[in-house]
Amino acid sequence: MSHWMQQLAQRLALGADQVLVTVARADGSTPRDAGTVMLVSATDTLDTIGGGHLEWEAITMARVLLAGGPPQALLRFNLGAKLGQCCGGVVWLVLERVSDAAAWQQRALALREGHLVRRQLTSAGHGSTWHTTPATDQAASTQLDGDLKTWTLTQTWLPHPFTVVLFGAGHVGAALVHVLAPLGVKLVWVDEREDLFGDMDAWPDNVQCIATDAPESEIAAAAPGSCFLLMTHNHALDFELCQAVFKRDDFDYFGMIGSHSKRATFEHRLRDRGVPVTRFKELICPIGVPGITAKEPAAIAIAVAAQLLQVRERQQVLGRRLAHSSNDHTLADLPPNRSSEQV
Repeated sequence: MSHWMQQLAQRLALGADQVLVTVARADGSTPRDAGTVMLVSATDTLDTIGGGHLEWEAITMARVLLAGGPPQALLRFNLGAKLGQCCGGVVWLVLERVSDAAAWQQRALALREGHLVRRQLTSAGHGSTWHTTPATDQAASTQLDGDLKTWTLTQTWLPHPFTVVLFGAGHVGAALVHVLAPLGVKLVWVDEREDLFGDMDAWPDNVQCIATDAPESEIAAAAPGSCFLLMTHNHALDFELCQAVFKRDDFDYFGMIGSHSKRATFEHRLRDRGVPVTRFKELICPIGVPGITAKEPAAIAIAVAAQLLQVRERQQVLGRRLAHSSNDHTLADLPPNRSSEQV
């Protein structure tokens, strides 16, 4: 899916004001984390802050804002029996009425072009102030300071902080793209066969389709901390790409579809090409979380997507992109999928 800023700009361009609902703070067990965003119009909603009575209350208040109420509001909810929810946590929501389509288009464009976008909103009621700057190693963040009467919300968004470079547009590759695209992952999808991408313009803006006769160049061009996945139709091409990935030491995940015998063959050939044996642990093959034996493309895609989400969770816990050269910062310690043999 497109980044929510782009979708907000598109919705505003149709002439309907929106309310931006943000989970400003989440204490204890809550359905969504701080930074989660939902859009509310007079007739529909986009995305979710967790559903249930909490979301119903947020939508109701958002429509009060749309009907001429205050331009913004801060709400605090205890997720207990009164709300019909038993999470036990506390959620703080900030609601802000927005209407300027052009401004939101500029912010969405800034993200796509690699800039950091920062927002600050205070209880003074003057609306959010926004800044865009070149991206740094700073983490995406959401922070709410103050109390219900006097407060400040500060948020920072990074341009697609999680990048997957996927080689192969076959059945499994396509299935994986369909799973990952709605999750806000930046996908660089590479294949020599342009026709397999279909209408490239039909894919969401976080999916970049690259048809090239030199796919290894996309490995060299990838940002530090990227995830590499090899799913091509050709074992010889897989091997060439495998060598190219091992020329780098700053990736966060390196997976290849294949069986244990394919892995053994590649390790033997890589050793002959001078790749240190100590680096073989960085390659995940077979791929996917353990325990899934199904071989349907969709099943493999889900297993691999789950493994990639583990990587993303680790990146978020560390609070920054893992862009260091030390092998200690790769995700080689993820358990390989030893439950199934892949081609």
